Amino acid sequence: MLPFSQTKNGICLRVWVTPNASHDKIEGIVIRDNDLTVLRMRVTAVPDKGKANKALITLLAKQLSIPKSSISVTSGLTSRQKTLTFTGDAQHLFQLMEQFLSQMQTI
Repeated sequence: MLPFSQTKNGICLRVWVTPNASHDKIEGIVIRDNDLTVLRMRVTAVPDKGKANKALITLLAKQLSIPKSSISVTSGLTSRQKTLTFTGDAQHLFQLMEQFLSQMQTI
């Protein structure tokens, strides 16, 4: 099971974020206890005033070579479990995410 799904206007990605980490890193795909598949990530930013959310968006935008403005946190603003929405050509974003995540290992 993949941690993302296609929507009418793009894709939604489920992530589990650890803020205040020693370095920014995308760790891999995790199946949580509730059978929810998420992409586990770490960011050095603190969870204060949206800093960790901004760092998360910056890291993903850089890794996927897409504009930061196309990514938004749509669920879990103050939680470690978040849903990110990527807006744009849904088919292109789906293929891009599928290709990117195929390089990730399940941990």
